[in-house]
Amino acid sequence: MVPITALIVTRNEELNIEKCLKSITGWIDQIFVIDSESEDQTVEIARRYAEVFLLPYEHGRIIPWIFQWGLDNLPIRNEWVLILEADQEVSPELRQELQDLFARPDIRENGFYIRRIQVFRGRRIRFGGYGSKYLLKLFRRSEGRLDPLEEDTRIYVRGRVGKLHAPLIEYNIKEHNILFYVQKHVRYAEAFAKEEFERRRQGLRFQVKPSPFGTPDQRTLWLKSLYYRLPLYVRPFLYYFYRYFLRLGFLDGKEGFIFHFLQAFWFRLLVDIRLEELMREEERGKGNKGCIGMSRDE
Repeated sequence: MVPITALIVTRNEELNIEKCLKSITGWIDQIFVIDSESEDQTVEIARRYAEVFLLPYEHGRIIPWIFQWGLDNLPIRNEWVLILEADQEVSPELRQELQDLFARPDIRENGFYIRRIQVFRGRRIRFGGYGSKYLLKLFRRSEGRLDPLEEDTRIYVRGRVGKLHAPLIEYNIKEHNILFYVQKHVRYAEAFAKEEFERRRQGLRFQVKPSPFGTPDQRTLWLKSLYYRLPLYVRPFLYYFYRYFLRLGFLDGKEGFIFHFLQAFWFRLLVDIRLEELMREEERGKGNKGCIGMSRDE
C-alpha cells in the first residue's frame, strides 16, 4: 500500500464516484469521502470503497472549504495527502508513477503537480490551454494549505515541489446534460464574483506571489491578476478570443466550441455581471449611510 490518504468530496455524484474510487482502491492506504447531503446513491456506492463522513451542505459554498475541513478534522494517518474531486480518476500510468515515487528511500519534495487531462461530453479537450494543466494534488499535510477566500481548489505548499508526468483524468459524466453544466457554473459564478469583490474591497493578496516564471500556480495567479485589471465586460471577450483562436481551441471540434464558449466567455461574463451587482449594492449601502448621517445632523 502506498502511504497516502486520499480525500474526495461529493454531492450527488453517483455517476462519477465509482470510477474515481476504483482507480485508487487496493493500493492507496487510506480513502475518505466527504459527502454533503447527497440525495442519490453516492453514499451507498462510496461506502463500498472508503470511509464516508457526512457534512451539512452549505449553499453558496463550493469545494475548497470542504477539503480544508477534511484536513483539519478527519483522522488522517499519513503524512501525504492526495485530493481528488469525484469526477477525477487516477490513470494506470499515474498509479505506477506514484508507486515508484514512494518506493524511493527519501522524497525531498513537499508536494507534486499532476498533469490533468480534461474530457468534456466524451471528447478530450486538447487545445485552448486545456491540453494538460498541472494541478497540485499531492502534498505533505504539514506543508500544505488552502486560501480561505479562494474559490479554486488550490493547494499552496511551503518548500520544494515537483511534477509527475502521468495523467489524472477529469471526466464529469453529468456534463452530458448541459443544464447540469449551466446550473453548476451559475453557482461558481456567484462564488468567483464574491471572491473578486472581497479582494478588490479589502486589497487582499494571493497566498503566493504571482509570477510568469514561477510554479504553475504562480503563473495562473499572474494571469488572474492581469485579468482582474481588465475592464468588466471587455475581459470575457478577450479571454475567449485568446482561448478559442490564439490557443487553437477551435481545433477541439463541436464539443470544444461548447466547452470554450461556456467556460471562457459565458461563465466569465456571468461573473462580471454579478460582480458589478455586488459593487453597486455596496455603493448604495454607502449612500444610504450618508443620507442617514445627514438627517441626524440636521
